[in-house]
Amino acid sequence: MNMMIAAAAGGFSDMLRDTAETFGWNPWLFFSQVISFVIVALLLRRFAYKPILNVLEERRRRIEEGQLNAEKIKRQLDEAEKRYSEILAKVNAEAQKMIDEARESSAHLAERKQQEAIAAAEQIIAKAREASAIEHERTMDSLKQELGRLVVDTTAKVTGKVLTPEDQQRLQEEALSQLA
Repeated sequence: MNMMIAAAAGGFSDMLRDTAETFGWNPWLFFSQVISFVIVALLLRRFAYKPILNVLEERRRRIEEGQLNAEKIKRQLDEAEKRYSEILAKVNAEAQKMIDEARESSAHLAERKQQEAIAAAEQIIAKAREASAIEHERTMDSLKQELGRLVVDTTAKVTGKVLTPEDQQRLQEEALSQLA
């Protein structure tokens, strides 16, 4: 069995050697290419891959910061809109209160002006009545004097005598007392 394995191993190495010669494989050339590849890979990792990764990491960090800032700005905007809504509601309530107060004040003012107008009208009516009463008194006094004079003149003409001032006074008083 060991022999078979050794024979198989020997046949396998012959086959590898034949394949390597067919394709022109040179172990020194292969190792030198592997070393060149490792050197180029290390240089690329050091001078190209790491800076690119750093740039990508920086971009990722900036994007995260931008997203955090965007979320922060969105929260601030939401808070500002909420404050704006609260302030607007408060201002609207105050404006409505002021409008209601203005309406109430104008109603009171209108009522007061109406009362003042009524009072002024009543005062004018009272003055007119007073003036009318005074004028009536004057007219009545004038009529009484004229009537007294007419009575005296008529009596003097009817009786045919000249009346003394005492007689004239007495006749006027009698006529006035009968009128009253």
